[in-house]
Amino acid sequence: MGRNRTRMSQPRAPKQPASSVFLDIRALETPIFGPLSLQLSAGECIAIRGKSGAGKSIFLRAIADLDPNDGDVVLDGESRAAMAANQWRRKVMLLPAESGWWADRVGEHFENPDAAADLLDALSLSGEALSWQVRRLSTGERQRLAIARALALQPKVLLMDEPTAALDPQATEKVEAIMRAQMAKGVGIILITHDPQQGRRMGVRRFLLEDGKLVIDEAGQAAGENTR
Repeated sequence: MGRNRTRMSQPRAPKQPASSVFLDIRALETPIFGPLSLQLSAGECIAIRGKSGAGKSIFLRAIADLDPNDGDVVLDGESRAAMAANQWRRKVMLLPAESGWWADRVGEHFENPDAAADLLDALSLSGEALSWQVRRLSTGERQRLAIARALALQPKVLLMDEPTAALDPQATEKVEAIMRAQMAKGVGIILITHDPQQGRRMGVRRFLLEDGKLVIDEAGQAAGENTR
């Protein structure tokens, strides 16, 4: 663990709120990338693309302190090093491309099933989904349920690794709508996506991870748009 030490028409992402830095990634480094520094504001989404093997997923895992890394990450003024690992990962939550399912029924993976009802509805999932057997789930259902499971825990930051890769356009719209709702509540999001159009829809800022560095994603830019 790291503590050892189809194109869619969608509303544009909201403007970044004028607020202080919420998540401060300071010189984060692994053998694959870095050192990388990045600052995320509350309610902001940063979108990151890159080639396979560039280290995008490892970057998110390092932020969550799930893989060995050097550097520090500070959430709302509190260093990761000052928190217990499980407390950090509850506040800065990784939603991997393939989420784990360790029990037979979906509901056994939810801490508070009642709190998930609205999330399931927003993701076009039946209220009976919590009684479903995990083995009967499609890939898309697993992904939407994993999103609901994560959001039900009310994290402050979401690290989302290709959250819509297995979804059709309609389901993707639902997920993006939930992401915007979370941003409106002040949740910060770092989004890994292969789709520059999704990056443009969701990301206030957009980057490529290449050669171990974060660079401005020119392909994800709208004409005449600047990324600071």
